Amino acid sequence: MTQANSGAKVKVHYTCKLDDGAVVASSKTQDPIEFIVGQGQILPGIDEAVNGMAAGETKTVRVPPEKAFGPHRQELIEDVPREDFPDHIEPQVGQRLTVDRADGQSTTVTVAGVSESTVKLDANHPLANADLTFELELLAVS
Repeated sequence: MTQANSGAKVKVHYTCKLDDGAVVASSKTQDPIEFIVGQGQILPGIDEAVNGMAAGETKTVRVPPEKAFGPHRQELIEDVPREDFPDHIEPQVGQRLTVDRADGQSTTVTVAGVSESTVKLDANHPLANADLTFELELLAVS
């Protein structure tokens, strides 16, 4: 039986759940994910879990924030003056926006708060600081 080791290309179906059992992502209704084991192409916790699995094997793993989307970082939260917001956007808590950064790149942020004078933008990943449970099915190794 072929095992997934560093450098092997793998196809994996996954389901990602929060502690309350809520499914936040799954590949079951679409194509499986493909990546090369040990190349940093996927969350470290998934990369480590798949390493050593055999084609056809399933596994459930708990992945801590530091091996998933990282801790929630306060420095990624910023208050932006309301007048700096485009007129055509009425910010609402929970809204996801793409903003241009000073370095010319763009990033996705979540509106975390709205007041008369400012809009609080959070650039942390929505799953930052979350312990995640992944159900993995290794479909193929090449």
